[in-house]
Amino acid sequence: MATSSGSRKARPEDVDAICAELPETELGISWGDRPTWKVPRGPKGKGFLLYRAPGPTAIDPETGHPYDDLIVITTPTEVEKNALVEDPSTPFFTIPHFNGYSAVLVQLSRLGELGRNELAEVITDAWAAKAPKRLVNEHLGG
Repeated sequence: MATSSGSRKARPEDVDAICAELPETELGISWGDRPTWKVPRGPKGKGFLLYRAPGPTAIDPETGHPYDDLIVITTPTEVEKNALVEDPSTPFFTIPHFNGYSAVLVQLSRLGELGRNELAEVITDAWAAKAPKRLVNEHLGG
């Protein structure tokens, strides 16, 4: 997944821009007080991307401190999760807290290791995993 020449490097502000461009999304709150992108809008919305609070389950091995800039991005299945985590060219990773849960973590400060198009693809897959099938078919064509 190395950055292609046709895509500029991803930046932290791209996360909200990409999420907002997807149909029927809204930035809400989940896990108590965490900003979370959901689909569809309204009370039935399911989170597909969450800004994770620093905590004891996600410690930076270099500093020993909790990561303070993590986002959690849903993946369609464990297969996609493992493909992203095991690809040494991407900054995606997981922690034991997410064992059995189809999602990857990435630091906002490392998004530049991805192209914006790559980030958009991963976020769109997350959206599609949580969006109503009708909406996915309308937006992605089946």
